[in-house]
Amino acid sequence: MALSTQPYKGARDFYPEDKRLQKYMFAKWRQVAERFGYEEYDAPILEPLDIYLAKTGDEIVNEQTYAFEDRGGRKVVIRPEMTPTVSRMVAARRQELGYPLRWYSIPNLWRYERPQRGRLREHWQLNVDIFGVKDTSAELEMIILVDAIFRSFGAKSDMYEIRLNDRVLVDYLLADYLGLNEKSRQTVSKLIDRMPKMSRSVFISKVDESLTAKQREAGVTEKLLALLDAKKLQDLPAEAQKQPSAQELKTVLDQLKAAGIKTARFDGTLMRGFDYYTGVVFEVFDTNPENNRSLLGGGRYDGLVGLFGVAPVPTVGFGWGDVTLANFLETHRLLPALQPETDVYVALIGDVSHQATPIVADLRQGGLNVAVGAAGKKIGDQLKNADKKGIERVLIIGETELKNGMFTVKNLKTGQETKVAAAKLAKAIKEA
Repeated sequence: MALSTQPYKGARDFYPEDKRLQKYMFAKWRQVAERFGYEEYDAPILEPLDIYLAKTGDEIVNEQTYAFEDRGGRKVVIRPEMTPTVSRMVAARRQELGYPLRWYSIPNLWRYERPQRGRLREHWQLNVDIFGVKDTSAELEMIILVDAIFRSFGAKSDMYEIRLNDRVLVDYLLADYLGLNEKSRQTVSKLIDRMPKMSRSVFISKVDESLTAKQREAGVTEKLLALLDAKKLQDLPAEAQKQPSAQELKTVLDQLKAAGIKTARFDGTLMRGFDYYTGVVFEVFDTNPENNRSLLGGGRYDGLVGLFGVAPVPTVGFGWGDVTLANFLETHRLLPALQPETDVYVALIGDVSHQATPIVADLRQGGLNVAVGAAGKKIGDQLKNADKKGIERVLIIGETELKNGMFTVKNLKTGQETKVAAAKLAKAIKEA
């Protein structure tokens, strides 16, 4: 039986045309991150399992990781996310690093989940983190950076919406306002996080199941729904609005508005699935009905570095997957026509490979990317090959051209041909 030509389920092959899009997206990510003063880092794709068991979240660790024992009996995992890894790296040099620390990476990540639109088992993800800033200027910078990335791709502000919440505020509402114990809070928090995946009636039923009869009679479910239906902070109970976490969140929203970001709003249902968040959390959603989903998310996690036995470092960060970005660009018709990076295709007429070699070398030294056709092929076939590869400019080299010292440069898109001397080839090709 023949071997399958398909990649592993939930993963992708990147043919040159696919790789061009990936390189384009990554280049924009890098460009904007570095414009904000962030430096790139990387780390091994394998990590000890225990760094994810500590704070990542039960669903990801128990259901979505590629975890196994290596030949030395160590429990390892193919990283499902980057935040524990970067926290480990910062902890390793806690005293040496200068703060605030601005780092970014574009790692390859794996999660064992059902492949669907916007979500695959293998993906790449932009991770941006700022370490060492306690106040809300870190959240502000992070969201402004996200907005700048959208704009670098040509997106307009009505194409996406930024939603914010605060985990400390959520804890207050569940514990103090609703009077839930720790076990009930954990259950309800997970239900809120999964709200988009269930109907309202199912959500209500599951909340009721987690409450005591006395709590149900006291209308706790109805009070919870009222909190979750709040469209702005001012819709929350007066005592909740006075909480420092609510005031902090209001400050971030006001600062974003002052910075010209008008699409940011409060969302009481926003939880973020990771257990390590300790303050403001945010997600960005596509507003197009064809792709109405979360595109990226992040928030504050002040305690993760401290899990590695060093003093904690206040941190804010976000992750943005390449699959959701590509879907967003496609949905809003923001994908550019990406051409191969080959500048010119050299078509050989006859057995002239040896004589063409120094000419090709000069072109490459002049900064051009040059692909050379196979000797012995018909000129028509070589031109078709160049056109199929998307290479617009062709340099024709044959015995006649070598003898006369004049070469034909042809633009396949316009059909224009130019006779050029060898010394002027590089300039003519760039202008063709």
